[in-house]
Amino acid sequence: MNSAIENERLVTVQIVNAFVQDGQGGNPAGVLLDADGLSDDDMQTIAAGMGLSETAFVSKSATEGFKLDFFTPNRRIPHCGHATIAAFSLLLQNGRVGDGETSKETVDGPRKIVIKDGKPFMEQLAPRFADPEAWNSVTLADVLSSLSLTEDDLDPRAKPSRVDTGNGSLQIGVKSDALLRALSPDQDAIAKISAALDIVGFYVFTTDDAATPHDAAARMFAPHYGIPEEAATGMMAGALAGYLYERVGIRKPHFVIEQGGYMDPPSPSLLTVELDLLDGAIQGLMAGGSGKVMDRRTVQF
Repeated sequence: MNSAIENERLVTVQIVNAFVQDGQGGNPAGVLLDADGLSDDDMQTIAAGMGLSETAFVSKSATEGFKLDFFTPNRRIPHCGHATIAAFSLLLQNGRVGDGETSKETVDGPRKIVIKDGKPFMEQLAPRFADPEAWNSVTLADVLSSLSLTEDDLDPRAKPSRVDTGNGSLQIGVKSDALLRALSPDQDAIAKISAALDIVGFYVFTTDDAATPHDAAARMFAPHYGIPEEAATGMMAGALAGYLYERVGIRKPHFVIEQGGYMDPPSPSLLTVELDLLDGAIQGLMAGGSGKVMDRRTVQF
């Protein structure tokens, strides 16, 4: 077992905040290095005991730099952006990686990781879009009702869309900082819609200058995975960058997205996304930011 395991039923997990701004804020993830030998049931129990939105388990890989398994308090997920940034930030701090390229093995296949100026960036797939007409049993009215919004509240440049860059989300633009701040999410309704659309959750954003000096400010609701609201979500920020480029028409390769500032208490996070473009088409993307170890917790499993 791993050196962090104090006996056969106790394990010490690091808490690493990903996407911090100037060493503050960010989104906490559990990270357990040297997790070889743990079963899926073990990892699920540990993640539930951590009580964080996601916990990453890092082990040896026969094909990639490292193997990463991700668990929320109630289920496995194929990828997790902030837990990936947290895991590679801890590996960087421990001297196991340095600037340059490595990779992660996941249940959904390998993904490239690039460490640039001490910041990990993770590869995501080119975005795939599904507009409301393709949502089958879910309507746009259902989605708006779950957030207490009307169609007049939406960003008029593009309709909400299901976007998938490795994990699915609904990308929903609203007109103003005030609307984003005042959202009243119906967590049960969002969970049901998320299950029906096979998505992690809703990523609601605005490009209103009053909300952020950057490209967008966003809020993430993922009750289907036991997360009422999340402070930073790298996979969804990547999807948002693709949406802003393809659907909203902001044609540039670099996006910076704020998240977590509307939470109580606030945990402001900064997520950077670089699009890989070829003749104007997105081939893939890299999302990244800074991570910082904040605490540790011992969990029985």
